Amino acid sequence: MTQRHMLALAVNERERDLSSKLVAFAPDVPAARNGRTVPVAVVGLGYVGLPTALGISARGLPVIGLDNDESRLRAIEAGDVDLGDEDRGKLAAARVSPEFRLTSDPHRLAEAGVVIVCVPTPVDAERRPDPSLLRAACATVVEHAVPGQVIIVTSTSFVGTTREMVVEPLARRGLQAGRDISVAYSPERIDPGNPDHVQRETPRVVGGVTVECAKRAAEVISELTDHVYLVSTPEAAEASKLYENVFRAVTLALANEFADVCSVLGLDPIEVTLAAGTKPYGFLGVFPGPGVGGHCIPCDPYYLLWQAVDHGGGAPLIDRAMRSIAQRPERVVDRASAVLAGDGLDVRDAAVLVVGVTYKAGVADLRESSALPIIDGLTRRGARVSYYDPLVPEIALPDGRVVRGTAEPWLRTWDLALIHTAHPGVDYGWLENCARVLDATYRFDGVPHRVVL
Repeated sequence: MTQRHMLALAVNERERDLSSKLVAFAPDVPAARNGRTVPVAVVGLGYVGLPTALGISARGLPVIGLDNDESRLRAIEAGDVDLGDEDRGKLAAARVSPEFRLTSDPHRLAEAGVVIVCVPTPVDAERRPDPSLLRAACATVVEHAVPGQVIIVTSTSFVGTTREMVVEPLARRGLQAGRDISVAYSPERIDPGNPDHVQRETPRVVGGVTVECAKRAAEVISELTDHVYLVSTPEAAEASKLYENVFRAVTLALANEFADVCSVLGLDPIEVTLAAGTKPYGFLGVFPGPGVGGHCIPCDPYYLLWQAVDHGGGAPLIDRAMRSIAQRPERVVDRASAVLAGDGLDVRDAAVLVVGVTYKAGVADLRESSALPIIDGLTRRGARVSYYDPLVPEIALPDGRVVRGTAEPWLRTWDLALIHTAHPGVDYGWLENCARVLDATYRFDGVPHRVVL
């Protein structure tokens, strides 16, 4: 293996002996081109699909962006979407290009030489995997597939999804993967709101049904990143994505639990984590927080858990970590109640301000945000809860109630300010005047009257 990118292993040594397991891909020709001028179709234009389409477009390839949500298409056409600065610049260029076409008509897929599937794979209220959107998208892609196409699935799902939802239905249509059509899986690695992890510099993994399928798909993915690695099968690539997010879930659950222990011992968990992080091997630390949100970590591990159970096995460590993650918001509510009680105040009828409600800093995304169950939990205990988040004008709570944000929280007096998310570029200096600040981000150590979880 030509080592073009340092692998993120706790001990970076053994990979030197495992070169046959991972192959760094180097395209022989300008990626995805081979003289073709047919478009690349991107199915699903959400947080993954839109940056993918923009990345392809920025490389000079024609793009067909397919989404069945007309309001989403209108928002993209108007430039009214949540993107980082780099992708916002790409969108500005794409909007005036005749080679960047948006549509809700699936028949347009037959015009494409490459089809990339980028749709969400959430879990339901009972934490059961819900791959219905992906199943429907794959069925549409299969229905309109034509010989010679390259089909790449990027959505996180069960191991075996690509074969079950794409390869086998194609075969029933008379299109054999590896002979008539190329099929591969390449897990998305979009990190919204993080300028340190741009798409071009983030390595990708590709697993094809055949070696030739993998190579053709890798040529396409090479348009998006400078580092592509090949694995032996789509299943290996699917499992790698689940492992990535399971690892994050377990380490975040551990970080939160360790922070609780530090609190009992009177230690600063951030200081301790940074100290441990000075070790150049054997440690990969993360920081604690109020909960885990977003499209991946609170959802994806359940795809592996449910599949393990379905196959007669189990994963007790992962299961325990996910339970811990699910319980974290209630732990924050308990701590808020205790902070108020420490000053002789009852959480019932207390004026509580939640600062920041998105699942991570810098993005206007509420999916699986722990702020929502925290607000709901405080409300159920009788608190008068408001929130401040300049990126989110209103939120819908689990019971369906819609709550509008407070635009100028510094003009009111709060019994408790609970910091959930701190966005870059926002002035939080007014927090110094709050009587009590519960800092669930562990970032505001200079604020008076501040306590942590």
